Amino acid sequence: MQPLHLNPPPTLLHPEKWCEEFNHFISQCLIKDFEKRPSVTHLLDHPFIKGAHGKVLFLQKRLARVLQEQKQLNSAAKIRHERMHTRGPYHVQDAEKYCLEDDLVNLEVLDEETIIHHLQKRYADSLIYTYVGDILIALNPFQNLSIYSPQFSRLYHGVKRISNPPHIFASADAAYQCLVTFSKDQCIVISGESGSGKTESAHLIVQHLTFLGKANNQTLREKILQVNSLVEAFGNACTAINDNSSRFGKYLEMMFTPTGAVMGARISEYLLEKSRVIKQATGEKNFHIFYYIYAGLYHQKKLSEFKLPEEKPPRYIADETGRVMYDIISKESYRSQFEAIQHCFRIIGFSEKEVHSVYRILAGILNIGNIEFAAISSQHQTDKSEVPNPEALENAASILCISPKELLKALTSHCVVTRGETIVRANPVDRAADVRDAMSKALYGRLFSWIVNRINTLLQPEKNICHSGNGMNVGILDIFGFENFQRNSFEQLCINIANEQIQYYFNQHVFALEQMEYKNEGIDAMPVEYEDNRPLLDMFLQKPLGLLALLDEESRFPQARDQTLVDKFENNLRCKYFWRPKGAALCFGIWHYAGKVLYDASGVLEKNRDTLPADVVIVLRTSENKLLQQLFSIPLTKTGNLAQSRAKIIAASRSLPPHFSSGRAKVDTLEMMRHPEESTNMKRQTMASYFRYSLMDLLSKMVIGQPHFVRCIKPNDDREALKFSRERVLTQLRSTGILETVNIRRQGYSHRILFEEFVKRYYYLAFRAHQTPPASKESCAAILEKSKLDHWVLGKTKVFLKYYHVEQLNLLLQEVIGRVVILQAYTKGWLGARRYKRVREKREKGAITIQSAWRGYEARSKFKKISNRRSESAAHIQAGLRVAPDLKSHPEGDYDYSETSSYFPDVTKKNWHSQAQSSPNGYDVFQRPANKNSMAGTNALTSWTHRATPDHQELSPCEAPWKPGSEDGLAQKQRTPRRRYQQPKMLSSPEDTMYYNQLNGTLEYQGSKRKPRKLGHLKVLDGEDEYYKSLSPVAGIPENIAAHLFFFSSSSKGNYFAQH
Repeated sequence: MQPLHLNPPPTLLHPEKWCEEFNHFISQCLIKDFEKRPSVTHLLDHPFIKGAHGKVLFLQKRLARVLQEQKQLNSAAKIRHERMHTRGPYHVQDAEKYCLEDDLVNLEVLDEETIIHHLQKRYADSLIYTYVGDILIALNPFQNLSIYSPQFSRLYHGVKRISNPPHIFASADAAYQCLVTFSKDQCIVISGESGSGKTESAHLIVQHLTFLGKANNQTLREKILQVNSLVEAFGNACTAINDNSSRFGKYLEMMFTPTGAVMGARISEYLLEKSRVIKQATGEKNFHIFYYIYAGLYHQKKLSEFKLPEEKPPRYIADETGRVMYDIISKESYRSQFEAIQHCFRIIGFSEKEVHSVYRILAGILNIGNIEFAAISSQHQTDKSEVPNPEALENAASILCISPKELLKALTSHCVVTRGETIVRANPVDRAADVRDAMSKALYGRLFSWIVNRINTLLQPEKNICHSGNGMNVGILDIFGFENFQRNSFEQLCINIANEQIQYYFNQHVFALEQMEYKNEGIDAMPVEYEDNRPLLDMFLQKPLGLLALLDEESRFPQARDQTLVDKFENNLRCKYFWRPKGAALCFGIWHYAGKVLYDASGVLEKNRDTLPADVVIVLRTSENKLLQQLFSIPLTKTGNLAQSRAKIIAASRSLPPHFSSGRAKVDTLEMMRHPEESTNMKRQTMASYFRYSLMDLLSKMVIGQPHFVRCIKPNDDREALKFSRERVLTQLRSTGILETVNIRRQGYSHRILFEEFVKRYYYLAFRAHQTPPASKESCAAILEKSKLDHWVLGKTKVFLKYYHVEQLNLLLQEVIGRVVILQAYTKGWLGARRYKRVREKREKGAITIQSAWRGYEARSKFKKISNRRSESAAHIQAGLRVAPDLKSHPEGDYDYSETSSYFPDVTKKNWHSQAQSSPNGYDVFQRPANKNSMAGTNALTSWTHRATPDHQELSPCEAPWKPGSEDGLAQKQRTPRRRYQQPKMLSSPEDTMYYNQLNGTLEYQGSKRKPRKLGHLKVLDGEDEYYKSLSPVAGIPENIAAHLFFFSSSSKGNYFAQH
């Protein structure tokens, strides 16, 4: 074979640019002949390597500069097959960034200017993620980055945090590893302003957790990945500062088995902005789903089926620009999103009937918005309303499968029950419009809640997988961000109060609880000052003088107005966080943690009441659409959502009101068992009370798990890529307390673990497996010293660790457990092999026993058959020999051989004498094989014949055994009369002779040359055995019968049996 090292080795392109030692080192490394190539040990002793010790940072900077120069020189992009895919997720441009700037805690100089400078520098290099201890800062890139592929998911799977650059996948992996290691629920809190990238970060976390918790059910993983897209189509909308703004709070819980496999998911939704359905601010849009379904139905030519116009858009989605229909028709994104929504419905498990019902309800909402009212005056009443154009009313009723007349009555009038009497009063135009809008908001809100409940039902764990108490959850909070628009109303107030609550949760876990434990445990730590927003939350939530409590109180007064509400706030909220601008009658301001916000109080009372008349609920319950019936039959929870499971129907269904008894015959009376106000609590509950209970429910889920924080930062307000506004970012850093967070992560101890839990979790690192160390300071110190950690502190009852200590301890523990697993694997393998060997030997013994028993049974069966055949043959022989006395009763010359020939056809007088004369002794007929047995039988027959006939030396042997004329012979002949066509059978047929010869030969051979017997082998009998003797043809037959057997030749016997 031709050697491969004929060509010279490669060299540096410009060796003159490098030092002599480096050139020599490279040439030594590139020698092709492995026999001449130096080993690694020799290369480590090279002067170039020795000279590099202590200059790592300097060489990294030089190498980064060289790479940058090479990149500028070779700016042309490589073709596809020349591209190299390396393990590193980012292109290395400056090595010192990875050493210092990944974590702001490692900065030597810590102030606002330094933090802003480093964040801006990293953002310019498309490094959008930065650590602050165990907290992740994420800047919105406003562009697509190729750092979220499955290749990057594999990089961030159970590795050290410092092994890879900061990434959102690292935060997801940290939560997953804590879940599996500590068997404790986790919570990932994503916070930030609107447009900072919270929703996309939640998508990426779900994507990576699904990758980490791979289950056997591929369909389940696909369903979980499709959940966010479906929910956001119904719950997100375009605002002035964000094209995909979340208009509701979402808490997604991913459920895992104890081994870490995902087994289901559950969504909790809070505070949907239902008012967006009926009205949007300037520059904003309705929920995405309305545009998606309109575009999809338009391209499918189904607008007429859902009673939707093709030229003029419905009022609920029309805007001031008049380009809505043009965008719906021309934009391909709307059509593709509609197809994606259909795909999500199908993947998650919605039936086609359910999806069609959802589309009909959405189309019904759009048609309801087109209903207009006009005032009419009568003789007795002037504030009555009517519908001048009944087409929109009929279209809405047709789509919702309800009666147009009943819908008109419910919109233009209402029933009042006073002292047992029902009074019907007409609605003026304003009230009729409010009822119409309240009906639309209720339809959409309940439909959204039903979709969420349906998703939870389809994604719940299987019963054979999920057992009570053994599942663990990772919660992901994606809630609307802090908002400050030009006009802020009741919706922005609720959103910002929710963000205040999230900020308080962050402060409690990062600052307050940590410093409180320092004091309780006697740890000498420098306190960190931070902005506590607890007083502001008390101003909002406390009773009876909190802002929400005052709002509910004012909403109960029928004569209350927005002006009286603002006056009430000013008189009762006397604190530094509330202020009222001069010259603005219906405005008030709040100092939030993120800055000052001015709120417009117009319409706040009506939005808080959110009244839905009972007449509308009854009409909707009469719908033939089963889904619509269900939406208004299931009661609401305290958070304002539909109950997950329908309440049990109890006694006494209530009959319909009188004016419904004749119109709708197919109404289920069980749906009407309660008054709508009683079943839905619409009159008692307000939006503020729903909001308060929603915050309580959300916090109750968050406090269970160990928190992980992701702080999203909006780099600019123009949504431009690579644009970094220092003032905008600095404002967000100050409001979220990032600078204080850096200080407390550098000085403090973020992980505080009880002695008992610490020893139970990490005792493998310093003690043997069978030992049970006590939960004391000494045991904890031994574990920490064995792990070679520093900067840890022991309190009275807890171990105080830095944010990076837990990761190091977990990696050490995984290494120890990995060794144990390897030893267990080898031990289990050896035990399994030994167990298998024993089972195999036992099976072989069992097989041998079965074979032995079967062979014994087979031998006994053969022996039985042979014995039976021998007995039958002996009986046939005896029957044939009983005719022999007739030979002796007649003289030789007078014997009638014709009679004898009937028995022995070949033995006639003529051939008898010829055979006798041919032999010297007269016994030539006994020509047999020359063996001892045949000779012995011949001699015995000869001596017997001579003794039986002393007076007749030449007597024929056939006449010797019988006396002629004896009575015994005659009696014997008479005792065995022959029947017609029945002749006695002889033993010596050709088949019998061949069988016995083979059997005797086989037995003789096996008896003389058999090998030693093994267990289970059939015992072979030799000539000395009783069984062999029983088969001997001479020893088993009397002498007189044997003499007659050997008297004839083989040919005569064969002819005889062939004839008979």
